[in-house]
Amino acid sequence: MSEYDASTYERFSGAVRRQLGSPQQKCKRLSLVVDVSGSMYRFNGVDRRLERSMEAVCMVMEAFENYEQKFKYNILGHSGDGFNIALVPNDNVPKDNKQRLEILKHAIREIAKDDADEYFVIVLSDANLERYGIPPARFAQALMIDPKVNAFAIFIGSLGDQADRLQRTLPAGRSFIAMDTKEIPQILQQIFTSTMLSSS
Repeated sequence: MSEYDASTYERFSGAVRRQLGSPQQKCKRLSLVVDVSGSMYRFNGVDRRLERSMEAVCMVMEAFENYEQKFKYNILGHSGDGFNIALVPNDNVPKDNKQRLEILKHAIREIAKDDADEYFVIVLSDANLERYGIPPARFAQALMIDPKVNAFAIFIGSLGDQADRLQRTLPAGRSFIAMDTKEIPQILQQIFTSTMLSSS
């Protein structure tokens, strides 16, 4: 992988190990929702969005290795063909508008069923919601559907200023833009730290 290097992995892995806050009583739950739609492949030559997505998924799997007692995670895919494509189920660690939003709602509902200290859902996407007729307001509602779940979007691709425009319409602090894989560990650390500080 072109820009996936040891220092990037080490920064994220270190963030996983250094958790702030009160002693953990239960596992933390994380659902990583990955865009596997055709646009990820189609526009990869423009901005490497598919490569960044694969690098981020590898980074998450490697960072959580040997931390099964602290974190329980799964990796789901979403595309025009489905919204609940199990890429990495939590028990096996290492085309329309409604379906596009349903993956986020599904991940939030499912993750909240488990008993955990904290719940996280992180969506990796190329911000190409306009193509599927999804208004930013509906995406924002999906992010906020359950107050006990910390849901975020990381946009890893953009046609023009698409990601910037979408980010401006979403709730503050709930979306990030990472056009370089090296930015993802810092974003994930910011997500985990901000939620832990707000709950203390």
